Amino acid sequence: MTYDDQEYLQRYPDIDRVLVPSADVQRRVCEIGNEISRVYRDSRPIFVCILKGAYTFLADLTRCMSIDHEIDFMAVSSYGGGRQSSGVVRIVKDLRANITDRDVILVEDIIDSGLTISHLMEMLGTRNPRSIRVATLLDKIPARKKDVSLHYRGFEIPDEFVVGYGLDYNEKYRNLPFIGILKP
Repeated sequence: MTYDDQEYLQRYPDIDRVLVPSADVQRRVCEIGNEISRVYRDSRPIFVCILKGAYTFLADLTRCMSIDHEIDFMAVSSYGGGRQSSGVVRIVKDLRANITDRDVILVEDIIDSGLTISHLMEMLGTRNPRSIRVATLLDKIPARKKDVSLHYRGFEIPDEFVVGYGLDYNEKYRNLPFIGILKP
């Protein structure tokens, strides 16, 4: 599906600009899906989608893969409705699946401070998976407070608050097909 990013900008005048156009998002997501398919061709990984923001990325990513896989969901909170992470990670919904001796791929919308994903990797590591890797659509390196290994990365972005493609501000803008920056 193709989108007219300009049409969305007209409907949402509080978006300052498009940072990553929808065509670039779709192209890169399929590249990541193809790469994961090559790496895990002899495995059946479990994708753990970190809700709510990563749901769009996960849906498109799995449609670009040619391997059997499983999905599960976790919900964590570290923002509390603001524009910056509080640094406190709270598990709102835990996994249902047993990940012991499984290849786990954590699917995130954005890695900024690194605190949330680091906490999740440590916590899930105690459940004895075969491996844990991270796939993220966006990597905000300038905001990093904790060093983390990212195995599949869509785009490196500046230290600005972004919305769209699953990312929200007060539950708005998740439906945008691109990554945009709100007006200050």
